[in-house]
Amino acid sequence: MKAAVYYGPKDIRIEERPVPKIGKDEILVEMKACGLCGSDLMDWYLKNRAPLVLGHEPAGIVAEVGEKVEDFHEGERVFVHHHVACLTCHYCIHKDYTMCKQFTKTHIIPGGFTEYFKVPAPNLKIDTFKIPDDISFEEATLIEPVACCIRALRKCRIEPGDTVAIIGAGPSGIIHTILTKHLGASQVLVSDFVDYRLDAAEKAGADFAINSKTENFEKRVKMETDGRGADLVVVTAPNIKAYMEALKVCRKGGTISVFAPTSPDEKIEMSPNMLFFNEIKIVPSYSTSHVETRMALQLIRKKIIDAKKLITHRFPLEEADKAFRTAKESKECLKIVIFSS
Repeated sequence: MKAAVYYGPKDIRIEERPVPKIGKDEILVEMKACGLCGSDLMDWYLKNRAPLVLGHEPAGIVAEVGEKVEDFHEGERVFVHHHVACLTCHYCIHKDYTMCKQFTKTHIIPGGFTEYFKVPAPNLKIDTFKIPDDISFEEATLIEPVACCIRALRKCRIEPGDTVAIIGAGPSGIIHTILTKHLGASQVLVSDFVDYRLDAAEKAGADFAINSKTENFEKRVKMETDGRGADLVVVTAPNIKAYMEALKVCRKGGTISVFAPTSPDEKIEMSPNMLFFNEIKIVPSYSTSHVETRMALQLIRKKIIDAKKLITHRFPLEEADKAFRTAKESKECLKIVIFSS
């Protein structure tokens, strides 16, 4: 079978790999569509693990079923989550599923950017489910990224009437825009450097889409909030400047959602004195769980999240290198999907 293998920056190779052999309690899935995530572009995060097959937003058709598997059958359309928690450890009992030791040890094999992948037993049992007929494979690739955004906002406990500032208008920023408006935000302000993405944010419901190259985002947020700042600031841009901006636009007693990671070498200086007297809450949210993936499916199915509008580019598996280049270099790009015929 063909697989797109990441060797390093600008080095994605199409290779022949053996089709994975499944066990008695596993299934084999024929990949039909797999989303390209921003984390697939973070070379600092990937370089020590290369070469590897990326892709963790897949949807496909069950091609083979282990003899002990009862709930899935050949030919069924499925979504598969690449990481799952054990549901029984200390972290899981406290609903910190992504902190579970099993979470990052579970993977689809070898990854989503391949013609076929194996679904191990834990993933199959906990976070693999059938896709309704009214959702396409492409739309189903948005389940995982939408679920990540849902989890972040649930942790931040957004209230009706809140003002939300979103830094970064990529796919995650657009999804956060839609979700925060759906959850009752009275106004959403989005910043980015790319006009194409800001236009998309406005179409998604942003009240103000601000190019930070030409307008001071902090001043605009303060102007629209009687000088207070935003109740919630969601940082979807993976850089230190974005987090420095977040501290400036967050109101006293407000919340900053740490949604995008930076390189571990990047640091930010922050005074506990400032945090203490301003009571700013910093709430990280890494990945998502089996809880939010079900929520995401329903939001996509009901078109609250119109997945088709988020997908701007489609590439066959054989052109995975072009998909990666487009994601990194294009100024007119949102969600990219890699498909296999």
